[in-house]
Amino acid sequence: MHERQPSRTALGAAGYRAAHQQLEGGRVFSDPLAHTILGDGADAIIAGLSAGPAQQGMRLFMAARSRFAEDCLGVAVSRGVRQAVVLGAGYDTFALRNPYSELGLRVFEVDHPATQAWKRKRLSEVGLAIPESLVFAAIDFESDDLGHGLRDAGFDPDHPAFFIWLGVVPYLGRAAIAATLRYIASVPDSEVVFDYSEPLENYPPERRAAIVALGAYTAGIGEPWLSHFDPDEIVRELRGCGFGDIEDLGMSQIAVRYLDAPAGTLDSGPGGHVIRAARARLHR
Repeated sequence: MHERQPSRTALGAAGYRAAHQQLEGGRVFSDPLAHTILGDGADAIIAGLSAGPAQQGMRLFMAARSRFAEDCLGVAVSRGVRQAVVLGAGYDTFALRNPYSELGLRVFEVDHPATQAWKRKRLSEVGLAIPESLVFAAIDFESDDLGHGLRDAGFDPDHPAFFIWLGVVPYLGRAAIAATLRYIASVPDSEVVFDYSEPLENYPPERRAAIVALGAYTAGIGEPWLSHFDPDEIVRELRGCGFGDIEDLGMSQIAVRYLDAPAGTLDSGPGGHVIRAARARLHR
């Protein structure tokens, strides 16, 4: 990401969520603020993300990963978790929609200072109030200490927390990813949902060119892909950090869960994944 500029990929992700509301009626994931947060350029952004089956596939993946994360967060809240951390929040709107604010759920939005400053400016421009339950923490994953930044913002690392980490892992180096996972695992009863992509060599030749082109585009806007994982590899990484309860959804599993595809009849091959990992519950 270019210094002092907001993340272009964060804006694109928000555009896909807004396009899903308009083109699929929010079938997978409902976000009534997705269009609003894009501001005056919303319709143009949505139009640019609406052509062809590849765009539809990306829209549905973006919608599914948000749905999965928020569903899992709801379960965590039901068992008493009252801290949520959105890592690399971008233009995510959960903290503005927080359905658990009356239960005391505080939401900490962590992002690069430039992207966070642009988001706060946008919220003011479109008239979206910042709720009392939302706390901003400006942190650069590659150079700042996540634990110190969160603690300074009022996060309590001695109490359970749920972490949402979407659209970030592919853009970080392995060291930053490992450090973040170790920190999350250090929080009692912690849980995280994040997405990741498989290595290029996992794709068959007929699909590889499209992936190469997408990677070239993100590199061209200053946000190159740095890390990919085989599914078995990421599970080993998570277990090494101390996570024991792991659920990994590939495109086939997403289609079954959210698109009514028949179980066992679809093998979409390699692609994006969204994964949940939780520490063992502590009995007190």
